[in-house]
Amino acid sequence: MKKFRFLLTLILTLAVLLTACQTKETEPVVEEETGPFKIAVVMPSAINDLAFSQSMYDALVMIQEEMGGEEAMTFVYSDGMFVVDDAAAAIRDYASQGYDLVIAHGSQYGSSLQEIAPDFPDTSFAWGTTVDTFGIDNIFAYEAASQEGGYVNGVIAASLSESGVLGVVGPIETGDAKLYVDGFVAGAEATVPGIKVNVNYIGSFSDVALASEAANTHVAAGADGLTGTAQMVIGAIGVAEENDALWFGTQASQTELAPAHVVANQVYRWDVVLSEILDLIDAGTLGGTSFVIDLANGGEVMDFNPDFELPADVQALAEATVQGIIDGTITIELGE
Repeated sequence: MKKFRFLLTLILTLAVLLTACQTKETEPVVEEETGPFKIAVVMPSAINDLAFSQSMYDALVMIQEEMGGEEAMTFVYSDGMFVVDDAAAAIRDYASQGYDLVIAHGSQYGSSLQEIAPDFPDTSFAWGTTVDTFGIDNIFAYEAASQEGGYVNGVIAASLSESGVLGVVGPIETGDAKLYVDGFVAGAEATVPGIKVNVNYIGSFSDVALASEAANTHVAAGADGLTGTAQMVIGAIGVAEENDALWFGTQASQTELAPAHVVANQVYRWDVVLSEILDLIDAGTLGGTSFVIDLANGGEVMDFNPDFELPADVQALAEATVQGIIDGTITIELGE
């Protein structure tokens, strides 16, 4: 009897083991579904500012299209974030929601990002314009060599000026704004020695009224060509149009604001940077690298207004200047 019970127990045990093995072999493998890559961006001004913020928004739209649409990549944004504390709260909120990449698009957001990023080690962050990652391995940094397009605009402006006076409306003397202004001055002075280039930094990225006031001051001083950088230049462009002065844009195309007066624009193509960042994240690198866009890598392009009749010799000089900067035969000497 005991022998029978032993055999019965052995048979039942083998049956259970056999069933378990068969179940394991035939159980279907369920692959974990991954959703689209998610990006959030915080910007200081409106996405249609025709300047700094729009340049990033346009880049995200391009990247989304290149990746195959919303099924592959989605993005959200908070614009008009001039108040740094509000921007910091938005950055932290996006990171806590699990976005794969959070972009702090503004040099004023650096200190906030330096505090927030270590709290979310599995999230990638990016900010600009700067090359400083703070040594934190989940922060990317990006900068524009804006002096290059600034130099080209300066060459064109000096070539077209009849009064021998140009005016520059700058925001705050930092980052790509200062690089652009210094490049414009260098290009103008290299083209027409002795030309007068008046520069006025108004101390704000957003004050349209102050930008208008500065532009009027330049016109009153004899400037027949104006330029400026940041979101507040809308006011300065209006002054240029009212006074029949020429305008030279940067960051995004500003031609639509004054089609008869905008000559050329330096346009930022942040998609060049974003493509590299996304490739690194896909390969497992969450940060620690900085990038620079310029004329050579296509991150900056010169956009000439097709409705402005630029003299052929000036057009040729501008194109030769672009090529000279790219191949290194033109060195841009910036002032202090």
